[in-house]
Amino acid sequence: MIKKLIITLIFCNFLLNLSLHAEIVEEITISGNDRIPDETITMFSDIKINDGIDDIAINQILKNLYETNFFEQVSVSFEKNILSIKVKEQPIIDSVDFEGIKAKKYIEAIKKNSKLKTRSSYNEFLLFEETKNIKSILKDFGFYFAIVEPYIEKLPNNLIKINYKINLGDKGKIKKISFVGDKIFKDRKLKNIIVSEEYKFWKFLSNRKFLSEEIGNLDKRLLKNFYLNKGYYNVEINSSFAKMINESDFELIYNINAQNKIYFNDLSISFPLDFDKSYYEKLNKFFLKLNGEPYSINAVEKILNEIDQITINEQFKSINAQIEEKIVLDKIDIKFIIKEMENYKVEKINIFGNNVTRESVIRNQLIIDEGDPFNDILAKKSENNLKSLNFFKKVESEIIDGKSEKSKIINIYVEEKPTGEIAAGAGVGTSGGTISAGVKENNYLGKGLAVEANATLTPDSIKGLFSVINPNYNNSDKSVFINAQAIEIDRLTTNGYKTNRTGLELGTEFEYLKDLNLGVATSNFFEKIETNSTASSRQKAQKGNYFDALIKFDFFYDKRNQKFKPTDGFYSKYDLDVPLISDNNTLTNSYDFKVFNELYENNVTSISILLKAANSITGDDIKLTERLIIPSRRLRGFESGKVGPKDGADFIGGNYVTAINFNSTLPQILPNMQNLDTSFFFDAANIWGVDYDSSLSDSNKIRSSIGIGVDWFTVLGPLSFSLSEVITKEESDIEESFRFRLGTTF
Repeated sequence: MIKKLIITLIFCNFLLNLSLHAEIVEEITISGNDRIPDETITMFSDIKINDGIDDIAINQILKNLYETNFFEQVSVSFEKNILSIKVKEQPIIDSVDFEGIKAKKYIEAIKKNSKLKTRSSYNEFLLFEETKNIKSILKDFGFYFAIVEPYIEKLPNNLIKINYKINLGDKGKIKKISFVGDKIFKDRKLKNIIVSEEYKFWKFLSNRKFLSEEIGNLDKRLLKNFYLNKGYYNVEINSSFAKMINESDFELIYNINAQNKIYFNDLSISFPLDFDKSYYEKLNKFFLKLNGEPYSINAVEKILNEIDQITINEQFKSINAQIEEKIVLDKIDIKFIIKEMENYKVEKINIFGNNVTRESVIRNQLIIDEGDPFNDILAKKSENNLKSLNFFKKVESEIIDGKSEKSKIINIYVEEKPTGEIAAGAGVGTSGGTISAGVKENNYLGKGLAVEANATLTPDSIKGLFSVINPNYNNSDKSVFINAQAIEIDRLTTNGYKTNRTGLELGTEFEYLKDLNLGVATSNFFEKIETNSTASSRQKAQKGNYFDALIKFDFFYDKRNQKFKPTDGFYSKYDLDVPLISDNNTLTNSYDFKVFNELYENNVTSISILLKAANSITGDDIKLTERLIIPSRRLRGFESGKVGPKDGADFIGGNYVTAINFNSTLPQILPNMQNLDTSFFFDAANIWGVDYDSSLSDSNKIRSSIGIGVDWFTVLGPLSFSLSEVITKEESDIEESFRFRLGTTF
């Protein structure tokens, strides 16, 4: 105790001596400045007349003035109560030029992140940092060998000109992508997860074949989320690094340590004492269902979303949910802690960095608004909504205290990124070849509109589409779309007819109930059918012009664990097309159901059912183009469109289609083939009904097949083929024991 008292007295004495030796500033003189007024320099120095001054204060003045970046040299002296500040101003940048770059997008990206701009002060250290930054930006565009050399030209009046001489060199190409370590899954599956792709000479549109730090970081996040959803809670994506193969080619290597699989154990919720626990009974049932299942980040997100929804619906104004996790061996206990927070109001929401996207588009994604009670859950959900738009390279938010009492200000920072896409692809297979191309802008004019135009060419058809989608029309949480389509199917040589169909669709889609989406649209098409001498008499009778106006209803109930390559859950889809104005008044409806399950490690098994019917509600004959066929993916072992009723030599389709499919992957077959997956399948389907001629056989018989499917990631692109054995068939059906499809993108 006595020791502490002595130390305190010594410290107080030291401070007293400092104050006794501090002198008073009676006058401030400033010299050497040309552009910057004395008053501004005084303000920067943070010193005033009658302030006390000592060596510490003088050092702080020097620091303050150098931090402004306005001065090349600063000296401060104090004598006879006069503070003298002498400065040498930094040169002013008259212009900044970039020599060796022609593409505007590269120059714009550099300028956007530049600190040395026209009319700003020059600084040698910043020039060094700027040069490194330019190299980093060019690396993001794939120029890993770019040389950047800055040149300074001195001009009169203390001005300078900066000229960056840049040699871009060749882009760093990804020649090979490898996954090493305890990765569990095959390379083919992991390549489907990431964005980067291997370089091929025909991929002239894709930028994903070039090395990019930004895309590499995205790949790591996608891989981590994939493993987390497969139960690998402790997965480590240790590194992604590029190994140079030759002067411009790299091998992109991802080092993965999946570690042990973790399973859900005890899931619980902790409430404040005055909360009604009955609100969360549904969650408790979900907890019981998850017990013993592999850990999944999607399941945790679903629980948090349910808590959020209860919070919103029951108007718990100030609430927060936190997670406590505890792992014992291969089990994880998770406690969701519900906490009440002190009541605050949202004073203001500021948005920064949106130089393309309109502020109204951003604010439409916010669940919380100015004047609302502040809710941390809703603030985070709003930030996630902005990220899900995929308009921004970066989205960050900060919560600060407001000016008024018990208020908060939310600052949202976004960084824009390109939102346009150009795509082209080609495919070849036993059913023929396909060429497709398209352009898409996901944030047209910064209004959040998705605008797309594409075309697809096959041996007997040409399809074109132009569409505009507003995903949140008038801030209603409903998407509105308009599509213009043109389709030509030319089967004059094979079937004796040709059809041209052109028209518009206008509709809306929205979540009607939880996980249930409803779509309503009106479809208006003009169709022209032509025939030649090889057509049947009934086909010739349908020659002419038609106009159809339909109203379409789509119901989609989605309980899959994830949209991309689901492993659990199901979806149920019902479509109904009702004629409003039509010559033959064809009513078409279909039902599609599919369930997914993981029967054992790395296996995915699915069972699907399809029911479809097309009939005239006025008893007329439906058009040739309205007749149904069995989708080729639903009935392997048979040629596409070459089963069912026939009129002479032509397969004419039917009025009814049913199909049931079983598919199960076989990870234990060829487990060391990293780019190949196999599966077992059973297909059964039927097609029948000839409304226009009762004398023709309706071919009402179940067709079925069994076989092996192979998906192989080749150097040209994904190759899928199947070997099938037909079990049951109609005599006139045409078999196809081997089927393949090879596709690639450009």
